Amino acid sequence: MSGVVSTGDVERKIIKGLFTVPLKNIILVIVGLKGETHGYEILKEMEKFTVGIWKPSHSNLYTLLNKMVEEGLLEPREEYKGKVRRVKYRLTDKGWEYLRTSNDLALRSLYTAISYHERLKKKLDEVGRERKIDRETLKEYLELLKQIRNLLDEEIKAIEARLG
Repeated sequence: MSGVVSTGDVERKIIKGLFTVPLKNIILVIVGLKGETHGYEILKEMEKFTVGIWKPSHSNLYTLLNKMVEEGLLEPREEYKGKVRRVKYRLTDKGWEYLRTSNDLALRSLYTAISYHERLKKKLDEVGRERKIDRETLKEYLELLKQIRNLLDEEIKAIEARLG
């Protein structure tokens, strides 16, 4: 049937849209957390970020990595295993500063997005368009919410300690 779009296709488009805009930030986070990494490792981590639904093409990733090197955010280092050349990347000082600033902004946006998400979920319930969730997915969602709560509790304690 032409014109029919599967749920998987819709999810793939949504996930791709969510991650193509902040791709630079995601790469910086991955490189920052790993210390030093190469393109293939970045692709594998990005696949985890997008719950296995999407990852950028190799050419898009390497184009972006090269641009980030030109911007002074990443520093490349070549290594050879036999005749195989591999480029590993690590953050520069400018990259760390960019990552810190973008992380602060992302956290503020995330907290706001969570608030909107919860309000939208209630509205969907009110208008009879709630999502039917199977028990296993609901358990996973509960665990995720608990992890978020724990992170927020730690952040609250850290901020309270800084405020004295």
